[in-house]
Amino acid sequence: MAPTADPAIEAPQSASGGHPQRWIILGVICLAQLTVLLDNTVLNVAIPSLTRELGASTSDIQWVISAYSLVQSGLLLTAGSSSDRYGRKKMLAAGLAIFGVGSLVAGLAGSTGQLIAARAGMGIGGALLMTSTLAVVVQIFDDAERVKAIGLWATVNSLGFAVGPLVGGVMLDHFWWGSIFLINIPVAVIGLIAVVALVPESKNPQGDRPDLLGALLSTIGMTGVVYAIISGPDDGWTSTTTLTSAAIGIVFMAAFVTWELRIPYPMLDMHFFRNQKFTGAVTGAILVAFGMGGSLFLLTQHLQFVLGYGPLEAGLHTAPLALTVVALNLTGVGARLLPKMGTPLVIATGMTCMAAGLAAIALLGGDDYGGMLLGLVVMGAGIAFAMPAMANAIMSAIPPEKAGVGAGVNGTLAEFGNGLGVAVLGAVLNARFGALVAVSAASFPAAIAAADSAGERARISDAFASGLETSQLVGAAAVLAGGLLAAALLRRAERAESAAVTSA
Repeated sequence: MAPTADPAIEAPQSASGGHPQRWIILGVICLAQLTVLLDNTVLNVAIPSLTRELGASTSDIQWVISAYSLVQSGLLLTAGSSSDRYGRKKMLAAGLAIFGVGSLVAGLAGSTGQLIAARAGMGIGGALLMTSTLAVVVQIFDDAERVKAIGLWATVNSLGFAVGPLVGGVMLDHFWWGSIFLINIPVAVIGLIAVVALVPESKNPQGDRPDLLGALLSTIGMTGVVYAIISGPDDGWTSTTTLTSAAIGIVFMAAFVTWELRIPYPMLDMHFFRNQKFTGAVTGAILVAFGMGGSLFLLTQHLQFVLGYGPLEAGLHTAPLALTVVALNLTGVGARLLPKMGTPLVIATGMTCMAAGLAAIALLGGDDYGGMLLGLVVMGAGIAFAMPAMANAIMSAIPPEKAGVGAGVNGTLAEFGNGLGVAVLGAVLNARFGALVAVSAASFPAAIAAADSAGERARISDAFASGLETSQLVGAAAVLAGGLLAAALLRRAERAESAAVTSA
């Protein structure tokens, strides 16, 4: 059953059932979220500047990037639970404040150690922001408008990806590397003022006791799993560091599940997973993130190593994917299709398009950007259809008083799916490439550097392109299978709900 308005929301409702200033509030929320997303994509462009001006090593750069995602991922469930208990407006404001202060410290950092610590602090603010924004969207929009609102909320993710490299390039052409963090401060201040003035407070009216042990177990567990995913590609999937981190994460997540099943006031009610609608949406969300994360990881290498573009050019050539998502969501195509086709069919259609786009990139984009462009546009259309429908399905399967936890689950699935996509499709690429070239030179740049003739370099390039094609086709098959499975589970859940209503 779709959630109704939270009885604890402190704001009048309009005639349509939503908050009278809901679209203005959505704009504020999207501005806050865009700040977080831009910061991450801009940072990738700034890596050479950080290396030169701070004397950062490769390991330092990895930690500057990973510190944020590690802390944010580990805290998503805890942040969502806190927003439900203590108030989503309070947590949204706190997230903006923490993110702004972290940005200030990062922009003025004099060493990589200070920058890494500041990024970790920004991760705390990011976790509060990402969970609170979606929870507030669910509270202020009624059933009729919620899908369109979530579609616009999801659009910000794609916009951040598309605009980030451009903003970063402009800033670094005119200012020093710290400017990419300091530009967050005025946006955070404006967002904080707007949140305090406009966003209504809402919280769980039951006032459950805080689940402190659950928060601790989930944070350690998620941090361990995410760290293993982050470190695996560089340290090796069978390295002591990766295996130890993964083992710690799995043990603590198992303890978290056991604890949540035993207590009367769980942070995450495990019985949600008995709901086929919730399970279907969860399955689809992981596979969409899997396809996006893995494909973008492969695309950047395809564009640079196979087609010969520079880093900024590669970023610009992936922009059609994000721009397609933005265009379709801004025009509300997905939101209009949902009531006509139903959630299962929209998700199946979207993920089929994603799979077709990945396959087109693999089969048509080898030496030709035109074929890749077609695949990017088709894939973007699939994301625009599937993502809002699945986020809405997840949030509507969870009681409104648990909206923050629902947003935390949604964010956690995205992080997990992204990491899984990079890990699995990266492993397929490495296995295929390693089988076609010397095992001692299974890295493409290393293999090219060791080649002693033009013919050998051409053979290595062909082997790498073959590895990319294989891994992209594996990703397409996984996304298609996941989409069909998610749609089947959602269709089954809808039939069960209809049968229950009829019998009643």
